[in-house]
Amino acid sequence: MTRYDEVKADLQANPKTWLITGVAGFIGSNLLETLLKLDQTVVGLDNFATGHQHNLDEVQTLVTEEQWGRFRFIEGDIRKLDDCREAVKGADYVLHQAALGSVPRSIEDPIATNQANIDGFLNMLVAAKDEEVSSFTYAASSSTYGDHPDLPKVEDKIGNPLSPYAVTKYVNELYASVFARTYGFKTIGLRYFNVFGPRQDPNGAYAAVIPKWSAAMIQGDTVIINGDGETSRDFCFIDNAVQVNLLAATAADENKDQVYNVACNARTSLNELFDRIAAELAKLDVNYAEAPDHRDFRPGDVRHSQADIDKAGCGLGYNPTHSVAEGLAVAMPWYRNQLQ
Repeated sequence: MTRYDEVKADLQANPKTWLITGVAGFIGSNLLETLLKLDQTVVGLDNFATGHQHNLDEVQTLVTEEQWGRFRFIEGDIRKLDDCREAVKGADYVLHQAALGSVPRSIEDPIATNQANIDGFLNMLVAAKDEEVSSFTYAASSSTYGDHPDLPKVEDKIGNPLSPYAVTKYVNELYASVFARTYGFKTIGLRYFNVFGPRQDPNGAYAAVIPKWSAAMIQGDTVIINGDGETSRDFCFIDNAVQVNLLAATAADENKDQVYNVACNARTSLNELFDRIAAELAKLDVNYAEAPDHRDFRPGDVRHSQADIDKAGCGLGYNPTHSVAEGLAVAMPWYRNQLQ
């Protein structure tokens, strides 16, 4: 039995109350689905800035009526301390996913990114600390590595940030560490590396590459690649990210004031990704033969990214269940069903 199996069994035997911020988003709604299926009580907070009601509606169809009855939704904003305090009341664990993502968005509007990702983060930290929750697990980011050249990325070696977004996520880690050392408050940051999967939004100017390309191929539109396509990323399927959130939240107290990489310790180039998505869609009778349109590199993007996941494996028992190929095999039928 894996550590994750042990955690899930213990939670079902001893249910807890969880707060998920950003619950209507991609990662938040997947966390909600998993926790409800484990018969947990969940409070969700979201202002729908980037999340969607249809994500919550889909989760409702995937759980029992009794399980859905254990979920309470609060439409609120992490930039408002009172909303954070209301949401965190009675919670055992906080999974803080709410943020304004996207490097390009932060370059275009650094003030909004700062307000959500730093002001909102601090509000949630204060509210959770005052409520004396057992742990505060938050979405950190691989963007924190900045211009550090080493591969794979190791948690204690970071470079200079390359975007306002990266600055905000690094400040989150600094604040969390200060709260752990000053107040003895258990905080664990999860540096996500290009998480993908069902319910990731393919629409909008800041859509992530996998849903955006999947939608383009399904709808017969041109796929745009920024650069020569040899840029590489450590793509991580959503089930892996859900696993590590539950492991981190319930980890022993010696894990407080830590950050962990969340990825697969593998690199996939954009050109390889293009071919993989097209191949998976072809299995679903979606045949895409158009060549991609290569554009200029985007400012703020790093050339290559790959995570060392030994620390998460040793410290939390993290063991990814899905490779990129296995994750795409699960995700593509969902996108085909949603978009065709």
